[in-house]
Amino acid sequence: MRNTYVTTPGFEPAPEDYLASLSASRGNLRRFLEEHALPPVGDAEQRTAGLAAVAEAFGLDVDEFAAGIETVSGSEEAAGGPPVHNGERVEAAAFFDVDNTLIQGASIIVFMMGLARRRYFKASEVIPMAWKQFKFRITGTENAHDVAHGRQQALEFIQGRSVDELVTLCEEIVDDRMVEKIWPGTRKLAEMHLAEGEQVWLVTATPVQLAQILARKLGFTGALGTVAEAKDGVFTGRLVGDILHGPGKRHAVAALAAVEGLDLSRCTAYSDSINDIPMLTMVGTAVAINPDSKLRREATRRGWHIQDYRNIRKAIRTYGLPTLVAASLSYRRWRGRGRRK
Repeated sequence: MRNTYVTTPGFEPAPEDYLASLSASRGNLRRFLEEHALPPVGDAEQRTAGLAAVAEAFGLDVDEFAAGIETVSGSEEAAGGPPVHNGERVEAAAFFDVDNTLIQGASIIVFMMGLARRRYFKASEVIPMAWKQFKFRITGTENAHDVAHGRQQALEFIQGRSVDELVTLCEEIVDDRMVEKIWPGTRKLAEMHLAEGEQVWLVTATPVQLAQILARKLGFTGALGTVAEAKDGVFTGRLVGDILHGPGKRHAVAALAAVEGLDLSRCTAYSDSINDIPMLTMVGTAVAINPDSKLRREATRRGWHIQDYRNIRKAIRTYGLPTLVAASLSYRRWRGRGRRK
């Protein structure tokens, strides 16, 4: 039997009731989508109620919220189920972008080159994506069209391939190529949130299998990524939900917050890119990590905290870690003597 709201003329379900229904049905998010977010044509009262609830809670329309639900649902399916929470569920979480926020450079390039080394496809097929990575490294910014096109290429590359095969290769690539690229400072920030009992999620345009393996290696709650559709353990070449770039991240985080019962005003988001403004502006605390020039200006204007680990790495490369440590100790001794005078 369809689980619908019983409405009284002149009254609509409260947003909190609507979202509570979503949280309760997390085991079958598509069922919720069919029964509440996208009811049959002609059920105008219910559709209006659902739209009003979503708009009031997250400022999204039904189609945007539906795309977010599909992404969360697909990510949970890829992970084998929802995250397991130890103890009382909390309302606070931290959302981390991956590329140049958690790791140096673009994860999709590391991923594709790792697959090429394992003869998953020809190295020559990676050249166009490598060029985009070169531009990213030189300019420090990413082009939305490049990102979308790159993800579409990735979907085509894996069409007809086994999900299990790709997951095994992702494990190897994360261990061999990605762990060493993690910014230690960003990792410490994530660990700080975990120590406070908060959830920590990766939110990235990279393939969800890769993101989830990286999150698991680091002990995070989970990951939302770009979801490639699979049937009978084989990729179809089609996308589920949004490519998690720009507004797509906002849609997915809104859906995740509804499912997990998160209070976004108590949440924190971290990113390096101006393209993630939709996600950064939906939470209570936004932090710019290794920001591109546009995000740095916007973060400064809004009074957001800015943390740039690239300057530390450049100093280490230029002067060497021992030299920097010695200089720091000398400076502290000098300041100590000055205070005693």
